Amino acid sequence: MSKQLCLILGDQLSHNLSSLACLDKDTGVVLMAEVKNEATYVKHHKKKVAFIFSAMRHFAYELSAQGYKVLYRKYDDPKNKGSLFEEVKNLCSKDNYSQVFVTQPGEYRLLSDMQTWQQKLDTSVTLLPDERFLADAEFFNAWAKGKKQLRMEFFYREMRKKYGILMENGQPVGGKWNYDAQNRKKLPKEIPVPAQDTFEPDEITEQVVALVAEHFDDHFGDLEPFQFAVTREQACKVLDNFIEHRLPEFGTYQDAMKQGEDWLFHSHISFYLNVGLLSPMEAIEAAEHAWRIGAAPLNAVEGFVRQVLGWREYVRGLYWYLMPEYKDKNFLAAKRALPDFYWSGETKMNCMAECVRTTKQNAYAHHIQRLMVLGNFALLAGLHPDEVNEWYLLVYADAFEWVELPNVTGMILFADGGTLASKPYAASGSYINKMSDYCKGCHYKVQQKLGEQACPFNYMYWNFLIENQASFAKNPRMSMIYNTLGKKSDSEKRDIQQHAHQFFQDIGI
Repeated sequence: MSKQLCLILGDQLSHNLSSLACLDKDTGVVLMAEVKNEATYVKHHKKKVAFIFSAMRHFAYELSAQGYKVLYRKYDDPKNKGSLFEEVKNLCSKDNYSQVFVTQPGEYRLLSDMQTWQQKLDTSVTLLPDERFLADAEFFNAWAKGKKQLRMEFFYREMRKKYGILMENGQPVGGKWNYDAQNRKKLPKEIPVPAQDTFEPDEITEQVVALVAEHFDDHFGDLEPFQFAVTREQACKVLDNFIEHRLPEFGTYQDAMKQGEDWLFHSHISFYLNVGLLSPMEAIEAAEHAWRIGAAPLNAVEGFVRQVLGWREYVRGLYWYLMPEYKDKNFLAAKRALPDFYWSGETKMNCMAECVRTTKQNAYAHHIQRLMVLGNFALLAGLHPDEVNEWYLLVYADAFEWVELPNVTGMILFADGGTLASKPYAASGSYINKMSDYCKGCHYKVQQKLGEQACPFNYMYWNFLIENQASFAKNPRMSMIYNTLGKKSDSEKRDIQQHAHQFFQDIGI
């Protein structure tokens, strides 16, 4: 009788996993391992490491309770081999496994490594598709084939049709596909923000927190308080609370930012979707049901569905469709180094300090903080894509390369030259002032364009347009702003560039 080994990764914590389905429960063994290679190939945020390790341990206990034989290798186990391959190799040589099952990993580097395992091990290694996503490679590739521009909006519409989400008689409910125009309001002072979902660490989590404190003390971020959900049951509570308490206002205020309010009306389920504790369809169906019973407005539900059914599936499809070349894209030849304040938060720019603070404390910031503050600065300053990608990958607990790389390379940095976005998401300080209260507490003056107290985003914005005019002057979506730039005198442009370059020099980039 052949002996089977099923390797389950830290972002594959789902009971309906394809590799698990292939395992003979009576005779096969599940392997889960906390290994140094995966925990440190970038210095992941302490909370991210603690979250994944704790969720893995809880999932292993669930499998054991269901009758699976689980071999779990803890990070500080003296027998820990330090890499997934070495753990598998050790078991195969010791126990003569003839079959190894693995669900395809979410990162190209790991998939490339696994594709060599069968030859190295002289054992059958079967890589199975990850069926937890709603757009498989065949569907995405068929949609993308022959297109010069791969716009999410059109992919999203195909996904709505494919799954019949927010559809009636073949048409989108309400008569429109997209209600984003209704989802851009600043948060008024009188609107109360629901409390964040928090969970008291149990003994398993406390042991993991202690382990991370000991072994990852040089990694970025605050480890405590640690209050994430670490089981499916807890993750389901987060989803339920979002649907009931946050979804009704989510759409209207999803782009808003507020000083000291880190969680607002967002769902906070990306952590749990991306490691497998929740499935995308259950989240989508819960939101659609809320609209159908009148518990949430259409603009909120459509906005949420667009993020999960549209954007999340789209960036994953794009990642696998364009890798590995996509990782090396640098269309704008950006070369400046990441400023130190991305780690310390020590800057006079209040918006940047606030977004680094929430990132450092929570291993989380919502999408507008990531895109239009932290990302906008990286774009305007011409920071090198490799440095920016590494930062985003390691600081956020929901970051895995399949989702992080397209968001950073394509959406934030326009480093792919327009494959993902039709124009760069560049903005001056006025956008941040419009969508937040950050500017009120800032050393700089958002209304001031030049001078010592001018908001750096203002002259950085125009400097970016000047420096990259050859790349964007023919872009139809940027013709208006370049017409405005053309009305500025040569002396104005020199002053703008002088201010920008002096600022870059002052912050060491």
